[in-house]
Amino acid sequence: MAPLTRGLELLESAVGYALASTGMVTPQLLSRPTPCPAWDLAMLLDHVTDSVNVLHEVISAGRIGTRVAPRGSDPVLRLRGQMVALLASTTAAGPADQPVAIRDRELMASMVAVAGAIEITVHGWDIAVACGRNRPVPPALAAVLLATAPLLVPADTRPALFADPVRLHGPACPGDELVAFLGRRPFRGDSEASTWSA
Repeated sequence: MAPLTRGLELLESAVGYALASTGMVTPQLLSRPTPCPAWDLAMLLDHVTDSVNVLHEVISAGRIGTRVAPRGSDPVLRLRGQMVALLASTTAAGPADQPVAIRDRELMASMVAVAGAIEITVHGWDIAVACGRNRPVPPALAAVLLATAPLLVPADTRPALFADPVRLHGPACPGDELVAFLGRRPFRGDSEASTWSA
């Protein structure tokens, strides 16, 4: 299993990958479907913005409070702004083994960072797919997250987070294995963006 002490490093890599995916988004694509059921691209961008805002708060303040992600007319600019703020907070973060408060639980900051890296990475992939582009998760990042994901996405909490794993037929790269574990069919072409069911 990947060392959770690499959490902030993985989070930074995930944000870099997702930021590149946002560069593909145009206003004309915001109504396109995504691999996330019932969400179009605009809704996905808003969800990721909210998630990144929570991560920023946890890493910088050690808890979830009442910080609200700023809203504006451009969902891509909002998301990019939150991602830049998150990256800035990782450089000033405390020790990886310090506890952070999330509702009524305490978790290690490193574990929260790895969980955030998994979510940001898969949604970075979702954004690219919704734009009709194939941007595989970088193999090194995917391999580390894939090794850690079963611990952070156990069967009992999966229904609230991700669809069931997708079975792959034949050998696959680490990026395809990761998105399949998180309930997505690996990208096979632009036409799939209009037929997502999982």
